[in-house]
Amino acid sequence: MTNRERMLAGKLYDPGEPEILKEQFGYLEKMYEFNRTMPFELEKRQKLLKEMLGHVGEGCYIEPPFYSNWGGKHVFFGDHVYANFHLTMTDDGNIYIGNHVMIGPNVTMSSAGHPIEPHLRKREMQFNADIHVGNNVWIGAGAILLPGVTIGDDTVIGAGSIVTKDIPSGVVAVGNPCRILREIGERDRNYYFRNLEIDIEIEP
Repeated sequence: MTNRERMLAGKLYDPGEPEILKEQFGYLEKMYEFNRTMPFELEKRQKLLKEMLGHVGEGCYIEPPFYSNWGGKHVFFGDHVYANFHLTMTDDGNIYIGNHVMIGPNVTMSSAGHPIEPHLRKREMQFNADIHVGNNVWIGAGAILLPGVTIGDDTVIGAGSIVTKDIPSGVVAVGNPCRILREIGERDRNYYFRNLEIDIEIEP
């Protein structure tokens, strides 16, 4: 098994191998071009996103600056994904984002990790584990998603949370490590923030 094959299989591998670095650096140029775009260059941003990411659905937007180890090559967006400033995606492994996902500023999603065993870490060994974010998820500002986690549909991840394990659908989860605070329920259908009542139709 080649080093590249080990990388794709989630096994320990050397990320500094020249063949891997050559390929990786080739994908980073467009990311730097994207981050240099002007606010009014929306069409150019959309074109670059479709060239950078593994897949981009309809109505997606990333607010620059955007940082990604592979320039987004291993990132897959569904439809209507919005990401605020300073999204960082360590996409050595795949990162899958569903439809209608909102990502707050300064969010990090890291699909790459290193072994705890010190001799392997001294050799700069790495492994990757894919991240999956479901549909209609809101990830609050400054949250961190670690390798291999899955977040279920309709869930809210609180600002500053560190997601170390899977989070199910339909919950509010917060903290370090991120834990389920409560299920999304009746009160959420009546109040949008604290004691402020929802005064518009919920169903589209």
